[in-house]
Amino acid sequence: MSHDLQANKRNAIAFYETAYRGKPREAVETYVGGDYIQHNPLVGNGPEPFIKYFERMQAEYPEKEIKFVRAIAEGDLVALHTHQTWPDNVEYVTMDFFRFDDNGKIVEHWDAMQEIPETTLNGNTMY
Repeated sequence: MSHDLQANKRNAIAFYETAYRGKPREAVETYVGGDYIQHNPLVGNGPEPFIKYFERMQAEYPEKEIKFVRAIAEGDLVALHTHQTWPDNVEYVTMDFFRFDDNGKIVEHWDAMQEIPETTLNGNTMY
């Protein structure tokens, strides 16, 4: 099966942004397939735990921001590299990986998140 890499990148970004900005149910209904396997240890498997997590994040941190730095697609996977700003201007770099089914729907997710330090030994940014 050949995947539409550009469509998958657009859909991964739209899914993440929709959920992040407070509409996780809409994100799931639009972009998630029949199964949803979650590898983030703070979120359960399936659509409902995902929805509950992002509803709580929106209620507790409505002013959070996200910027999509890059999206890379290969086969059935999309990787997103983002910059997030949370309350008190705490900034994080995140990397999310999404697996798509043959219908172009998201069915699996992995992520890693790291607070951005004020200085680095190498002088490079996290991006």
